[in-house]
Amino acid sequence: MKKISKKGFGRISRFFKVIYLKLFRINDTPQKIAVGFGVGVFFGVMPGMGPLISLFFAFVFKINRAAALLGSLLTNTWLSVPVFFLSVKTGALVTGTRYGDIYREWSLFLKDFRWAKLFQSSIYEIIFPVIIGYLIVSFCIGALAYAVTLVIAQYMKRKKSGIFL
Repeated sequence: MKKISKKGFGRISRFFKVIYLKLFRINDTPQKIAVGFGVGVFFGVMPGMGPLISLFFAFVFKINRAAALLGSLLTNTWLSVPVFFLSVKTGALVTGTRYGDIYREWSLFLKDFRWAKLFQSSIYEIIFPVIIGYLIVSFCIGALAYAVTLVIAQYMKRKKSGIFL
C-alpha cells in the first residue's frame, strides 16, 4: 500500500483549507449557507444533475449560490461509484425488488445498450428502484451536509462576532 508523502498530505490539507475558507467566509446567514451547501450536495450526488441545476435552484429559492455550487462540485464525481451501489440497494429495499435482479438487469442493459431499449416497459422495472434509491440517498447525504454546515457556520458566525455560548 502506498503511503501519502508529506507533499501529498500538504496538498490535501490545502484543498480542505481552501474549501473551508470559501464556504465559511461567505457573508450570508448560516441557514442560507447550509441550505445552499445541502442543495448542492443533493444535486451533486444525483446522476446527471450537478452544478447547473444546483445554481438554478439556489437562484430560485434565494439561497447561497456559492455554497450550492461548492457542494455540487465537491460531490459530483467522487461519490459516483459508492453511491450507485448504495442507491441500488436502497431502491431495491424500498420497492421490494431483489438487489441481485436489479444489478444483473442493469449490467445487461449497459452491456447491450441501445436507445430503443429506453422505451421498453421492462426497463422501468430496473430504472425505477435506482431512481428511488438515488433520491433517498441524495436526500440523506444532502441533509447531513446541511446539518454539519449549519453547525459550523453558526459557530463561525458566533466566533466572528465574539459571542460564545
